[in-house]
Amino acid sequence: MNATQAEMTADTRPPLHILQSLWGMDRVRPDGVEWTLSERLALIDEAGFDGISAHVYPGAGVEDWIADAQGRGMVIEGNAFPTTVENLRPALELAARHGIHHLVIQGDLRPYNADEAVPILQGWQDLAREYGVPLLVETHRNTITNDLWATRECLDRLPDLPLLADLSHYVCGQEMNLPISARNEALIQRILAHAQAFHGRVSSAEQIQLELSYECHRPWIDQFMGWWRQGFVSWLSRARTGDSLTFTCELGPAPYAITDRHGLDRSNRWDEARQMRHWIRQLWDELVAHPGNAQVTPPSPAMPGFQDAAA
Repeated sequence: MNATQAEMTADTRPPLHILQSLWGMDRVRPDGVEWTLSERLALIDEAGFDGISAHVYPGAGVEDWIADAQGRGMVIEGNAFPTTVENLRPALELAARHGIHHLVIQGDLRPYNADEAVPILQGWQDLAREYGVPLLVETHRNTITNDLWATRECLDRLPDLPLLADLSHYVCGQEMNLPISARNEALIQRILAHAQAFHGRVSSAEQIQLELSYECHRPWIDQFMGWWRQGFVSWLSRARTGDSLTFTCELGPAPYAITDRHGLDRSNRWDEARQMRHWIRQLWDELVAHPGNAQVTPPSPAMPGFQDAAA
């Protein structure tokens, strides 16, 4: 625990903004009817989320929702998918124009090794500074950060590289089993030490997205809650005046979601997103209420049951 953590109170703590993924609102209703963008924003707002995560690049329809979201005072996380360094520029221009919180990139290219990846990652950061837009590189399968070992080497060479940690992709992509091995735990801790934001999804060694309402998935839920706790503590130790953290509940539609024989979700993802929000807010408030306990610890005990969330 550092001095900043020891002095934290509800009034002085850096804020945590819990966001909902707009993509996560796709194909939720069993009747096949899609909510309009306006309906989605209203539902997210009424559920107590602080903002949204959405695609922010030319052609992504930003103008269809940006005024409504900003009118509601929503924090906005943008997502872009550049294929080259220069290809990121239009998304940065859009993000700067609308003053979004930060831009997340899933680098849509697959360099052979860290020697090829590092100049690209550095180029994106240089370009983002030109526009004054905070830029985070997401840990995601089938992108520049696909391989956890190569990503570790990139972090060795770029010690200030800011990440958005979506740990589900490494657990599934690297086939991590419980209990997590010391080797894999050390690799995850490297990611957490660079995390400036988080995407929330619980995976397993074989499934990218587990249902949060199934008791049989409790061991994996506990594992991820423990990692998120450690990630929050790490971020708080690095946070500066004026910083704020985001955590996005990102439970995606099929093929992320597991479906029944009719292609329908086996659980209600919108209910589960609200449950995740409740868990994460509880976790954050606990860290602030008891800063003396704000240190990296093993995974937390089982969280409250699925039905224990506030209405």
